[in-house]
Amino acid sequence: METQALHIQRLRPKPEARPRGGLVPLAEVSGCCTLRSRNPSDAAAYFCIYTYPQGRRGGRRRAARTFRADGAAAYEENRAEAQRWATALMCLLRGLPLPGDREITPELLPRPPRLLLLVNPYGGRGLAWQWCKNHVLPMISEAGLSFNLIQTERQNHARELVQGLSLSEWDGIVTVSGDGLLFEVLNGLLDRPDWEEAVKTPVGILPCGSGNALAGAVNQHGGFEPALGVDLLLNCSLLLCRGGSRPLDLLSVTLASGSRCFSFLSVAWGFVSDVDIQSERFRALGSARFTLGTVLGLATLHTYRGRLSYLPAAVEPASPTPAHGLPRAKSELTLAPAPAPAPPVAHSPLHRSVSDLPLPLPQPALASPGSPEPLPILSLNGGGPELVGDWGGAGDAPLSPDPLLPSPPSSPKALLSPITEGVPEMPASSGLPPPTPDALGAISTGGPPDHLLPPLGTPLPPGWVTLEGDFVLMLAISPSHLGADLVAAPHARFDDGLLHLCWVRGGISRAALLRLFLAMERGSHFSLGCPQLGYAAARAFRLEPLTPRGVLTVDGEQVEYGPLQAQVHPGLGTLLTGPPGRAGQDP
Repeated sequence: METQALHIQRLRPKPEARPRGGLVPLAEVSGCCTLRSRNPSDAAAYFCIYTYPQGRRGGRRRAARTFRADGAAAYEENRAEAQRWATALMCLLRGLPLPGDREITPELLPRPPRLLLLVNPYGGRGLAWQWCKNHVLPMISEAGLSFNLIQTERQNHARELVQGLSLSEWDGIVTVSGDGLLFEVLNGLLDRPDWEEAVKTPVGILPCGSGNALAGAVNQHGGFEPALGVDLLLNCSLLLCRGGSRPLDLLSVTLASGSRCFSFLSVAWGFVSDVDIQSERFRALGSARFTLGTVLGLATLHTYRGRLSYLPAAVEPASPTPAHGLPRAKSELTLAPAPAPAPPVAHSPLHRSVSDLPLPLPQPALASPGSPEPLPILSLNGGGPELVGDWGGAGDAPLSPDPLLPSPPSSPKALLSPITEGVPEMPASSGLPPPTPDALGAISTGGPPDHLLPPLGTPLPPGWVTLEGDFVLMLAISPSHLGADLVAAPHARFDDGLLHLCWVRGGISRAALLRLFLAMERGSHFSLGCPQLGYAAARAFRLEPLTPRGVLTVDGEQVEYGPLQAQVHPGLGTLLTGPPGRAGQDP
């Protein structure tokens, strides 16, 4: 049985029949640390578990639970016991097996992963840096992860950075922004001469932008309820702390000029791309820009004539059904099943260092030795350290960190952008400049060949299906989510090897189109029986707009208008997802 939760119960003065808050789901735990009392006469050792439980009104609130190991008279023996508990918990969090026949020691743990964090300080209405400082950095420090941080300064800065990195020094590159920064990172990796090895570098995303589609898919894969804003950020941060990755399908997209880029998300034409680009002027509204853009798009609804051709997948998912929509493509600690989890807290100020930031994590205030309060116990086959107290986050505690777990090695050196305390100066306009048709940069010469695609402008081989007519929209999507709260392909997986093509034909009413997008929030739009809505699973496609003017986007970035084609490259990339939740597990 998979370990899903810790069971905490007070055993003295008498066991609780119904322990309050006794279940601590592992999905809510970011990490732990070992502590020592500042009182030299205190022979006890301590360890602290950092949790982010979901409140009654939704949202997570940081809580730290501190336990005392004082079964021995000597501090070193108590230290070894606290160390054993902390090591066991970290093994459970990272999915490592606990030894059944030998001592639990810190040597069981691998070295902490070394992550490069790339932060777009202008993302999320300019809140990305503040969210990173207040939420992301404290949490990954609690998890014991080793990291360096760089603030991006301009468009394509991340792309340039990863092209020059010594990738062997890093275990992953994590973007703290919207989807656009990850687009730069992946295309930068594929621009390198060693792209075949470079693209295997795990990448992750912590959502701090207005468009957080991939993060929405990661959140769903982790088994969390749909979330937005800080809630979504904390969920994804918890998953990152747990570790784990999956192969990530990438699309190679060839544009009319012959330039090629790689997409992890979507190619859009018509209504979706119109809303995406035209709502750029409302970027200060955050994710609400898309709501306003949708309303304006419905008011001026356009149709576009075009030709869509695709190579059907060898094994296509079953057709949508009205009832279910599209089906899915395919310890020693006391354990208990975990309830489904999903955040705001106050944390310590950020130091000026950007390499393994030594954040002074606040520690729980200890009860005095003579406290009459009964002490709960975290049960390990009937015995364990005592729970000293829960801590809310204020004041200095009479504990100091005791590095019982292996200290993370120094992070590799990187070319770091200057980091200043506080929020960086914002440009006159909020957010980055609107994307331009040449925003994707130069022609990409790296990446695998497109063996399924003939050159643009040449006839397609047998076996392709072609649709021609008036379209309101066409969407080719790889993961499940088009936005943090828009599930366009509910059956999609990160590595299913499929392009999920959705289109809406002309003739649909504004009210019907609005109903489709409202239903997409639940992923139930295919169950509406809309006759203009079409779907196909494909391995490659070609789009030929026959209307002289329009907007095309790749991963939300505007590209040159004209014919384009794309094919999926299964599992070309690697995505840091954390462990799958029940909803995210493969059938």
